[in-house]
Amino acid sequence: MSDNNPYDVKVNVKTAYIAEQSDPDTDRYVFAYTITIHNEGTVAAKLLTRHWIINDANGNVQEVHGEGVVGEQPYLSPGESFQYTSGTVIETPVGSMEGSYQMLAEDGTPFDAQIPAFTLSLPNKLH
Repeated sequence: MSDNNPYDVKVNVKTAYIAEQSDPDTDRYVFAYTITIHNEGTVAAKLLTRHWIINDANGNVQEVHGEGVVGEQPYLSPGESFQYTSGTVIETPVGSMEGSYQMLAEDGTPFDAQIPAFTLSLPNKLH
């Protein structure tokens, strides 16, 4: 846990290409991503909303705003984690995602948990 920042939520991501749902002939590339949200701060917090920026290699940008994640608004006490898997579709074999979760600490303080940029890529497409 962080002594310096009571509102310290870290986000880790793992991605996977979903070949059986993709169709490269029609520029449809499906990726799953598994997110682990870990409260490293000293104050419990609830995830209220999400904001995603999804980019493909053609320069197309999708922005997604919504409540919670996978139908939930997890409440994380200090030291707790929440994990979920979701997915996205882009038109190129390589792209990226980044964003933030809008959180509300139990002391009433709103803050953002940043989701660092991560790559979406077909296996062996990037070196």
